[in-house]
Amino acid sequence: MVRMKGEWPEEGDLIVGTIHKVLPYGAFAKLEEYEGKEAFIHISEVSSGWVKNIRDYVRENQKIVARVLRVNPKKGHVDGSLKRIREDQRTRRIQEWKIEQKAEKLLEISARSIDKTLDEAYDEVGYHMMDEFGDLYEGFELSSEEGESVLLDIGVEELWAKAIAEVSNKNISAPEVHITGYVDITSYASNGVEVIINALTSIEKDNLEIQCVGAPRYRVMVTATDYPTAEQDLKDAAEECIRLVESKGGEGTFYRELE
Repeated sequence: MVRMKGEWPEEGDLIVGTIHKVLPYGAFAKLEEYEGKEAFIHISEVSSGWVKNIRDYVRENQKIVARVLRVNPKKGHVDGSLKRIREDQRTRRIQEWKIEQKAEKLLEISARSIDKTLDEAYDEVGYHMMDEFGDLYEGFELSSEEGESVLLDIGVEELWAKAIAEVSNKNISAPEVHITGYVDITSYASNGVEVIINALTSIEKDNLEIQCVGAPRYRVMVTATDYPTAEQDLKDAAEECIRLVESKGGEGTFYRELE
C-alpha cells in the first residue's frame, strides 16, 4: 500500500484503485494509495457512451485510474469517474504509481537495515522527503546521485540518511541519454592522416565514442546523465576536434544531425 501525505484525495486528483465489487448501477474500487478508503464509480461515469452492461467495462480485481469528482470525509465517500480521463493520463498515472511502489519498497529496505518498521520510516523520514522532493522516488534518485548530503541538507537524521543513500546506490542506476553528432574534417598537410588521428584521439573520453563513417566524416556519440550535459559535451568535443585540425591548416564542420 503506497501512502500519500494526505488522508483523503482531493477533487480532480487521479487515483489508482482495484475494483472489488461490481453492481448493476456502479462499481466500488479500493484505493491503492489511501488505506481503508474506496471510491464509487456510478454507471454513468464508466464510459462516455451508453452502458448497457457495466461488466463490459469493469470487472473484479481490475486495476483502474479514476478522476475524483467529490470527496465527503464525514460519510467516508469518494466518487470517481473513469470516462473523464484521457488514455495518456491513465498510462502516465499507472507509471507514476509503479514508481511510487518501487520507492516504498526502497524505503522499507532502508528501514529494515536499521531495525525500523515501514510505519516508523514514513513518520520519521518518508513524509518529510515527500514534502521536500515532491515524492519519495525523487529523494532516492537524488541520494543515489549526490549521496547522503542531499538528505542531511533537508534535516534528515544521519542514521536515516546513510541507510537511504546505501540502498539508493545499490538499487538505482544513474539515468543515461545518448546523442550523436558528426564532424567532417580535412587536413591538407603532408602528414594529414596523423593530424586527423591526433585530433580525434585528443577528444576521446570515457563517455564519448568516435566512429569513421567514411573520410572525411566521423560520427561522435556521447553518453551522459541528461540531455543538456550530453549536448554540451558533444559541442565541446566537436569544436575542439575542428580547432586542432584548423590549427594545422585544415578545415572542419560540425553537424548535430544529418539530413
